[in-house]
Amino acid sequence: MTSFSIKAVLAGAFALSGISAAQAWQPTKPIEFVVTSGAGGGTDNFARVIQSIITKHKLVDQPIVVVNKGGGSGAEGYVYGKGAKGDPNRVIFGTNNAYLLPYVAKLGYKFTDLTPVAALALDEFLLWVNGSAPYADAKSYLDAVKAKPMGFKMGGSQSKDTDQTLTSMIQEAGGVKWIYVPFQGGSAAAVQLAGGHIDSNVNNPNENIGQWKAGQVKPLCVFSPVRLAKSDPVFEGKGWGDIPTCKEAGLPLETFQMPRTVWLPAEVPADAVAFYADLLEKVSKTPEWQEFVARTAQTSRFMKGKELADFVTKDDAASRKVFESEGWVVK
Repeated sequence: MTSFSIKAVLAGAFALSGISAAQAWQPTKPIEFVVTSGAGGGTDNFARVIQSIITKHKLVDQPIVVVNKGGGSGAEGYVYGKGAKGDPNRVIFGTNNAYLLPYVAKLGYKFTDLTPVAALALDEFLLWVNGSAPYADAKSYLDAVKAKPMGFKMGGSQSKDTDQTLTSMIQEAGGVKWIYVPFQGGSAAAVQLAGGHIDSNVNNPNENIGQWKAGQVKPLCVFSPVRLAKSDPVFEGKGWGDIPTCKEAGLPLETFQMPRTVWLPAEVPADAVAFYADLLEKVSKTPEWQEFVARTAQTSRFMKGKELADFVTKDDAASRKVFESEGWVVK
C-alpha cells in the first residue's frame, strides 16, 4: 500500500461529502455492524453505543446486528468487510488500524478495499507511571529514563501497534529509550503497571481509570494540544482536566490521538456513503453520545469528507515515518 493509494481513496471520500443529505438510498434489510475487536473492547463499546442510540431514537427502520471480528489486531473484521464488496449493509467499525495495519503485516485486505465514511471521536493517550513512583511530572520521569537507557520498561497493547508507535515517537522526541513490553490489551498493561512489573504505559483514560481511582497509577501528561475536559475528581481531588498536556510538561510531542472510525466495503453506492455519514452525524449530536465520550474521557469530534481526509493523511504520514524508521514495514 502506498501513500498515493491512501490519498486516492480519501479524495473519493471528499467528493462524496458533497452529496445532498436527501438521500435516495435507504437500507432495505438488516444492517450488520462489524466490530474489529473482541467483545468489551473500545471498538466494541463504540459500535454498541452507536447501535443503541440509533435504536433509541429510531434513526433507521431496519434492525442492526453487531458481530465481533477482532482477530489479527482487527484485520479479521476488515477482511470480512472486504468480502461484502458493493454491499452497503455491512458497516465496519475500527480505528486508524484500518489504514495502518497493512503497513506492518501481510493481510488479506488493502486500504483500497474500504470506503471511509466518518470518524466520531478521538481516543486520548496519557503517560502513566506507578502510583508510588517518585516522579511528580513527565520531565522528571524522562530525565530518569534518559539517565539509564533501556533500564526502564514501557508496557503497551501488542507490538507494532498504537502504543508502541507512540512509545517510538516519545523516544525520538525526548531522547530516551525504553524496553517495550507488549501485552494483550490496555487492561493487561494497566494491571502490570499497578503491580510495578513495568515502569510506565501510555494507556487511554478509560483503560487506567480503575487503577488511578485506587492510587495504584498516576498520570503525568496527556498527548493532546489542549487539556482534557473538566471532570469530577478521580483521585485526591484531581480529574482529567487537571492533567497537563505533554507539551506543557516539557515533552516536545504535542499530539497523538487515535480516531474512532467507520467504513463501508469498496464500490458501494455514493449515496449510501452519504446516508451513513448523515446518520452518524446525527448520532454525534445526541446527549447519549456526549455522555459516552465524557464518561470514557474521549474527545468528541465528528469528521467526514475533506476534514476526515486531511486527518487520515496526516496521521498516516506520521505513523509511516515511525514504521519505516523502526523497520516494521512489510515488503
